[in-house]
Amino acid sequence: MNMIKQINNFLWGLPLLALLMGTHVYFTLKLHFPQRSLWHAIRLSFRQTDESGHNLSPFSALSTTLAATLGTGNIIGVSTAVALGGPGAVFWCWITGILGMSTAYSECYLSVLYRDCRQDGTYVGGPMYVLKNGLHNYKLGCIYAICTLAAAFGVGCTTQANSVSQAAAGTFHLSPHLVGIALALLTGAVILGGIKSIGTLCERTVPAISFFYLFGCLLLLILYRRQLPAAIVWILKDALSFTGIAGGVAGATIQHAVRYGIARGLFTNEAGIGTSAIAAAASHTKEPRIQAYVSMTAVFWDTVVMCLITGLVVVSNMLYDPASTAGVAQTDLTAAAFSHLPYVGNAFLTLSLAAFAVTTLIGWSYFGEKATEYLLGNKGIPYYKLLYVLMIYLGAIIPMHFVWECTDLINALMVLPNVLALFLLRRKVKP
Repeated sequence: MNMIKQINNFLWGLPLLALLMGTHVYFTLKLHFPQRSLWHAIRLSFRQTDESGHNLSPFSALSTTLAATLGTGNIIGVSTAVALGGPGAVFWCWITGILGMSTAYSECYLSVLYRDCRQDGTYVGGPMYVLKNGLHNYKLGCIYAICTLAAAFGVGCTTQANSVSQAAAGTFHLSPHLVGIALALLTGAVILGGIKSIGTLCERTVPAISFFYLFGCLLLLILYRRQLPAAIVWILKDALSFTGIAGGVAGATIQHAVRYGIARGLFTNEAGIGTSAIAAAASHTKEPRIQAYVSMTAVFWDTVVMCLITGLVVVSNMLYDPASTAGVAQTDLTAAAFSHLPYVGNAFLTLSLAAFAVTTLIGWSYFGEKATEYLLGNKGIPYYKLLYVLMIYLGAIIPMHFVWECTDLINALMVLPNVLALFLLRRKVKP
C-alpha cells in the first residue's frame, strides 16, 4: 500500500501533470484552437441522424462518455481540490477542461479512423485499436486493454458502488448489502442488453441527472448571490497571484492551486487517458472529424460547466458561512454547501451522487467489455459481465482505500501508451 502510494504521489505530481498539460497545449496549437468550433460541435451532437444497425448515434456515444466521466469527481473531486489547493484550484481545473478538449478531439478522431468493423456491421475501437491498427503494435494495445479492464473493475465499478452505499447508509440508513444487490441487478439488466441498451439509457438519463444537479447548484448560487462576485474575485486572485497566499481549508500557494486544480480536472474528464474514444468509435458516423467534435463537448460539459459550477458553489459557501467549512474533511465542502438547501439539502446531494454513480457503472461496463473483446474475443464477454455485476456487490461492502490507490496507478499506466499513440500519429489528426 505504501509503495503504491509513493509511486502515485510521484507520477501524479509533476511528471504526468506536465505530460498531460503539455499534450493539451500542443494539440490546441496544432489544431488551431478547435475550441473555437464549440458551438458548432454542440449543434452536431444534437443533430438527428439515421440509426445504423447496432451502432450508436453521435449523441448516444456522447451520452455514454458522459455517463462514465460525470460522477463523484465533479462533486467530491472539486471539494478536495479546493480543500488542498485553495479556491484558485477551481480556475486551473477550468483551464484544464478548456485545453483538454483538443486532446479529446484527437483521441476520438484517431479511434474512429483506426476502428474495426465486425461482421455484423458494428464498429469497435479505442486506443487499443489505434495502437494495433495505427502503430501496428498489438502487444501495446493489450497492455492498454488490460489497464482498461482493471480500471473498469476499479474506478468504474467497485468505487462507484461503494460511494453509493456509503451515501445511502449515511443519509437513508440503508444496508450496504441491500444497496449492492439493487445496484448489481439494475446494472446487470442494462448491460445484458448490449451497447444499444447502454446508449439508449445513457441518452435518456444523463441529461436529466445533470440538469437535476445543476438545478440544485443554481438554487444555491441564488442563495449566495451576494457572495458570488467576491467568490469569483477570490478564485482569480488565488489562481493568478505569484505570492504565497492562504486558501481553502488548508493553507495553499499558487503551486498547490495549479497542481490540485489540474489534477482534479484531468481525473474527471479523462482527456489523455483515452477511455472516451472507446464510446466515440462505436458511433455510426463515418467521418472522424464529426464524431471528434461531438465527443470533444464531453470535456466541456464535464469540466468547463459541471466542475466550474460546483466550484462556485463551494467557494461562495466559504464566504456565506465560514463556520460550516471550518475543520471539515476534504470531501465535505460540497456537502457543507448543499446543507443550506432548505429541507432537502443532504438528500438532494446523496441522490445526485447515487444517480451519477449508477450511470458511471453503466458507462464503464462498456469500456471494460470492449477491452475484454480485444483481449479474448466475444467468448470472454459473458464471463466479464457476470464478474462485473458481482464486483458491484462486493464494491458496496468492502473498504476502498487500496482499490483507489490501485486505480490511480492504473490510470497513470493508461496515459502513457495513449499519449504515445497521439504524438506518433499526430499528423493523421485533421482539424
